[in-house]
Amino acid sequence: MVKPYPMPEPPVGELWVFAYGSLMWNPGFPHVEACRARLYGYHRSLCVWSWVYRGTRRAPGLVLGLDRGGSCPGIAYRVPGAAVQAALGYLAERELITGVYRPLWKPLRIDDGRRVSALAFVVDRGHLQYAGKIPERGAVATIRGARGRNGANLDYVANTVAHLELMGIPCRRLRGVLDGLRVT
Repeated sequence: MVKPYPMPEPPVGELWVFAYGSLMWNPGFPHVEACRARLYGYHRSLCVWSWVYRGTRRAPGLVLGLDRGGSCPGIAYRVPGAAVQAALGYLAERELITGVYRPLWKPLRIDDGRRVSALAFVVDRGHLQYAGKIPERGAVATIRGARGRNGANLDYVANTVAHLELMGIPCRRLRGVLDGLRVT
């Protein structure tokens, strides 16, 4: 297994974390604020082979990564200073398990106009788990039968689409994949 990237030095005081996939509907760390935000320079993409949480090495699933180009709406979570170390430890265990994500400080624009520096997990395009751009039909075929430690890959996609739609964030690509999964 590839050695994961180290977590960057924590900020003094509070921490902001950018969520664009499962962290939106299952953050798993204490926070005092959750607001819509946008990250520029990256987009949400089903571009990561999941070997642990939503698939296995023999039958990998597909999960989201922040890939270069465009912009990505999501959620910015504000973690108070007293909870920063615990949140960083949790996020390292969860997101850096195989080394496919690089934890980076990135500028975000929160929907109310604030600008903050947030921890974002960006896909490493040189990693073995980087799947690149998979055609919709291929994504559907991969996700349909994949299951990992955290359950069915289909549930991951369905939860993400549902949360995005609740937030009023359209994602035609993910919606198309989900619709393809629901066709019998």
